[in-house]
Amino acid sequence: MDARDKQLLRSLRLELCTEVLVDGVVIQYLYQEGILTDSHVQEIKSQTTSQRKTMMLLDILPTRGPKAFDTFLDSLQEFPWVKDRLMVKRKEMTVQDPADVTEIAPCILKTSPTDQQLNKLARRLGPEWEHIALCLGLSHTDIYRCKVNHPHNLQSQIVAAFVLWRQHLGKKATIQSLRAGLMAEEVDPSVIQYMLE
Repeated sequence: MDARDKQLLRSLRLELCTEVLVDGVVIQYLYQEGILTDSHVQEIKSQTTSQRKTMMLLDILPTRGPKAFDTFLDSLQEFPWVKDRLMVKRKEMTVQDPADVTEIAPCILKTSPTDQQLNKLARRLGPEWEHIALCLGLSHTDIYRCKVNHPHNLQSQIVAAFVLWRQHLGKKATIQSLRAGLMAEEVDPSVIQYMLE
């Protein structure tokens, strides 16, 4: 998802939370179109209020690739006024972040990610972190341990998993191998950029 669309979703976040009920057509359509995975749908449905469900969806959408925003617009069939407002606002907005995907220097790729970088990355990931952790070589037991140790905080679970990965792999736990794992799970490249800023 490009910087302009992310910014737009952020600026209208509270408005969207009060006006859009995502539990029906919206998440089913996004699931059908491959924007949401099974675990995303479960994560959204497990939220206790409709506002929290919408918030969770808005947290997940920016990480779901270039088609996520347009597919989200298509999913708003029951909320045409919201769709119209998003489209008008989108036209008005100028992109504040022109460097959408910049090349990462080879010397950075060979370094291990710092705790601060892992924290930033964790902030941008949702329930798909488990697939990424498996992709990086962690076991289901490792993931279970991270969840048990931090039962109420998704971000802490994610950070714990990445720290474990760094401990397991030592010098091989580089930003390059982390990026490969993220890209294999189709995480938006801007998430990696944000981690390195």
